[in-house]
Amino acid sequence: MSTSSRARAGRPRATAGTTQLAPRDEILDAAAALFVEKGFAATTTREIAERIGIRQASLYYHFAGKDDILVELLERTVRSSVELADELRDTAELDPAAALHLLAVRDARSLAAAPHNIGTLYLLPEANRERFDGFRASRRQLRDAYGAFAMDAATDALRDAWTARELGDAVIHLVEIVIPLRRDGEAIDAVRIADGCLRLCGLGDEAIARARAVTAAR
Repeated sequence: MSTSSRARAGRPRATAGTTQLAPRDEILDAAAALFVEKGFAATTTREIAERIGIRQASLYYHFAGKDDILVELLERTVRSSVELADELRDTAELDPAAALHLLAVRDARSLAAAPHNIGTLYLLPEANRERFDGFRASRRQLRDAYGAFAMDAATDALRDAWTARELGDAVIHLVEIVIPLRRDGEAIDAVRIADGCLRLCGLGDEAIARARAVTAAR
């Protein structure tokens, strides 16, 4: 089995240097810190290995190279949210506004908790290469889920004016405002961000309060 096909865990939560991390996750954590600090191109696998005190050859046991590490880091920023969107889609008792609010809150909190603000890696030019098509497909899947929930939740006027793709883009970009807010040291309120997603759909205070109650209960 290739390293790229190994089973992967959810979004990383721990900080660099913690002894609780498995070796593979230590590598990912160290690489995330270096990619954010120095940039992908300027970081070597030797530096990643040295940061956690292992030999470069040991790193290659877990990953074939830097590209594989970056692929995994990028996919971790969206994987849990894609899985949640699938779960919410199958939860019949949830109305679309509540589903959208809950997804936005969880996604924003996940981005806020990810170590080293690894969401900034979206912006790396390397992320546009063919090697990262899988990540981009996963992010499109998340965007489309946002768009579907948003279209179902939106007012008639919004549905007439916007396509699902446009609403999905607007919502996911609003959620991803977490990334520059973290970079600038600003406070992050995931619930307010989710409220904003519902306002993009044309919903008012009462509908938002109902969706907030569902999110709080879960």
